[in-house]
Amino acid sequence: MNKNLQVDEYLAKLAHPMTAEIEKVREIILSAHPGIEETIKWNSPTFLYKGNMASYFMNAKKHVSLMFHKGAFIRDKSGLLEGDGKEGRVAKFATIDEIMHRKQDLENIVIEWVRMRDEK
Repeated sequence: MNKNLQVDEYLAKLAHPMTAEIEKVREIILSAHPGIEETIKWNSPTFLYKGNMASYFMNAKKHVSLMFHKGAFIRDKSGLLEGDGKEGRVAKFATIDEIMHRKQDLENIVIEWVRMRDEK
């Protein structure tokens, strides 16, 4: 898992009310593929694989909001990704239980992103 110390420090300083949930989503994404990396971009933890994959929307306080920058192009059979914008889609999680219930869906989305990027 490619955890970035900069992201660890950012999350520790932020003291977000959904820190445990953010960390669980982070763990799932980073464990889905060994090439996934993370950084701080746009003042938010951002996941990378051959480009920007997804960033947290840190202003959300009652759920974890994860924006997939090119989510409209990811084949999501589960319906986890929401929205109708030209490119972006959002995954939202309110509890650890919900995250664990949707874990496979989130992993599938990440793997689909990797597949799409590897085809380029």
